[in-house]
Amino acid sequence: MITSKQRSQLRGLAAAEDTIIQVGKGGVTEAVIASVNAALKARELVKGRVLENSMLTAREACDALAEACRAEPVQVIGTRFVLYKRSDKEPKIELVKDKKKKI
Repeated sequence: MITSKQRSQLRGLAAAEDTIIQVGKGGVTEAVIASVNAALKARELVKGRVLENSMLTAREACDALAEACRAEPVQVIGTRFVLYKRSDKEPKIELVKDKKKKI
């Protein structure tokens, strides 16, 4: 589970990313899941969009893909969404650590 500070960091990184995943009228198919898995393995952070002819909202597509790929949903804005999955072997993105406040 990522923290709000890490989510904010990932949103900033995603702003510079290109949209590489598109969910069309077929919805979240095996082919879409396979391409998202491959993209997450290569990049850790992917940006996608839901086309107008899709029956899904961006939130629904993002949640379905996150569950299918075991990824973290980072952000959903309009028709676009961002997913993150940390690489087990070679992490490319170093997430900020949350500092716990002492009372």
